Amino acid sequence: MAQAKSLKTPLTNDDLKDLKIGDKVMLTGPIYSARDAAHKRIVDLIDKNEKLPFDLKGAAVYYVGPAPAKPGQAIGSAGPTTSGRMDAYTPLLISKGLKAMIGKGPRSKEVKQAMKEHGAVYLAAIGGAGALISKSITKADVVAYEELGAEAIRLMQVKDLPLIVAIDMHGNDLYETGKEAYRKRA
Repeated sequence: MAQAKSLKTPLTNDDLKDLKIGDKVMLTGPIYSARDAAHKRIVDLIDKNEKLPFDLKGAAVYYVGPAPAKPGQAIGSAGPTTSGRMDAYTPLLISKGLKAMIGKGPRSKEVKQAMKEHGAVYLAAIGGAGALISKSITKADVVAYEELGAEAIRLMQVKDLPLIVAIDMHGNDLYETGKEAYRKRA
C-alpha cells in the first residue's frame, strides 16, 4: 500500500503539482468549512468587491455542516456533504486563490476546468465516516455567518486528516477513471 503524502496548508501549486488521482493525503493545518449558503455569500462579496471572511489564497475548504461538539470535543461528527452543490460558485473561488476543496461526489466540467487553469485539487473525504473524521479536527471556531448554524464558516485546525485525491490539478478525475476501470473488469 502506498504511503500517504503529507500536505500542510496554506497550499501552493508546488505542493499540488505532483499529486495524482488516487493518492492518499494526510492534511494538516488551518482549513475552512463552507457549504452552499456560505459560498453564495462569499461570491456576493466578491461581486461587490468587499472584504471576504477569510483569505482564499492557498486555502482549503471542507464542504461540511458539522454536528455540535460534545463536551471535550472540538467538533461533532464532520462528514462531507455532496460537493456538486457548490459547483456554481467554485470556479470563481478557485480563480481567487482557493487551492483545495474537500467533499464527496463528482464535480462539474466548469470546476475541473478552473482547477486546471488556476491549479487546485479536489480531495475526497470518506462519506459516512464523520465521527472518525472529527478526530482529525483539533479546533473549530465560527469565523463568519454564525446565523447559518451548521453551515457557518468555521476555521478548523486539522491534523492528519485522511483524504484521497479525487481530481488532480491536471484534470484527471478518479470518478471518471474509476468507472472506466470497473467497466473493463465487468
